[in-house]
Amino acid sequence: MSDDVVIKVQKDDSYLVSGPVKIVDSDGNPFFVTPGSEVWLCRCGNSKTKPFCDGSHKKAGFESDPKADPIEDY
Repeated sequence: MSDDVVIKVQKDDSYLVSGPVKIVDSDGNPFFVTPGSEVWLCRCGNSKTKPFCDGSHKKAGFESDPKADPIEDY
């Protein structure tokens, strides 16, 4: 398992987060995340399980596909 946290911006979908991650609420309380698992975070704002994705973006017609500028020597 990698020690890097990777957040993948998926086309018209949620953020896919992999790696050792801790997600906390605005009071600093942690959400339960199974160690070593991937999590999907809501981007559309319609999820009933925020900050996690529940698939609501599919019904809402959410569309987004931002692209990163190429970075050399990252």
